[in-house]
Amino acid sequence: MAQNSAVQRPGVPPVPSPATRPRKVGAMRRVVQIMFSNRKSAVGFCLFLFFVALAVLAPWIAPYSPTSTQFAPSLHPSAQHWFGTTAQGQDIFSQFLYGARSTLVVGIGAGMLATALSLLIGVTAGYRGGMTDTILNFLSNIFLVLPGLALLILIESYVHNSTPVFNGLIIGLTGWAWGARVFRSQTMSLAHRDFVTAAKLTGASDLRVMVMEIMPNMTSIIASNIMYACLAAILAESGLAFLGLENVSSISWGTMLYWSSQGDAILTGGWWWFIPPGLGIALVGLSLVLMNYAIDQLTNPRLRELPKAKKKVIW
Repeated sequence: MAQNSAVQRPGVPPVPSPATRPRKVGAMRRVVQIMFSNRKSAVGFCLFLFFVALAVLAPWIAPYSPTSTQFAPSLHPSAQHWFGTTAQGQDIFSQFLYGARSTLVVGIGAGMLATALSLLIGVTAGYRGGMTDTILNFLSNIFLVLPGLALLILIESYVHNSTPVFNGLIIGLTGWAWGARVFRSQTMSLAHRDFVTAAKLTGASDLRVMVMEIMPNMTSIIASNIMYACLAAILAESGLAFLGLENVSSISWGTMLYWSSQGDAILTGGWWWFIPPGLGIALVGLSLVLMNYAIDQLTNPRLRELPKAKKKVIW
């Protein structure tokens, strides 16, 4: 049999065989490695995945129906009811699991929508300039001076029995102004760089330059804006539900706080009714803040933490 051997030319490095070539590490694996290289981001990532798992598996984990009133009212936490029961005889642990699903869906969805609008308006204004920048910047300034919570309350007052999804839509459509100003400023600093000029000389359209050249250089800012927009959306939705500006028959952490307030849980000592939803909101917000520590490391290799070298012991 003929051997499959290549003639080695002098001065030319040998071609490595497939078995000796380094394997490319997947993008997801690199993200996980960098996320866990920082202790704060690792804690936030695990905490966020924990609540996402609770939300996804709520129908299988919840021991009872969240709307069932077949139990004794105001029971303390026990083996049968981990978080106790409400004044109406509902299992709080089941409500907590289903409420995590509504709160996370609304928060993440509203945060993504607000970030998308911020990118569309901010990048377009910063790149096009001229009259386009003047009009879009004027629109952003209008939304910036309007008080966010008061605007949401005004809109909700005209919509009776709104759902959490509808509240998330309103929050996303009204919470894009701050991000748009940040993206506009960053785009203006990148619009005259050499790589953007080179892309224009090759005949690339404005849309292609903005999407393929400018936005990839704003990855860290975009990711940070998504996390803080999601956090703001979760707090806004919970606040609206707590004030009764949402359909109180829906199950979310905000409506749980509303019913605990209506049931005088604080005055009667029913701490197990309002602490779980309040603690859940706080922990989800903490996880988003902690994960932000790894964003710069994902986009800037110079900021990645190198493994500490082992100290050599000299005898």
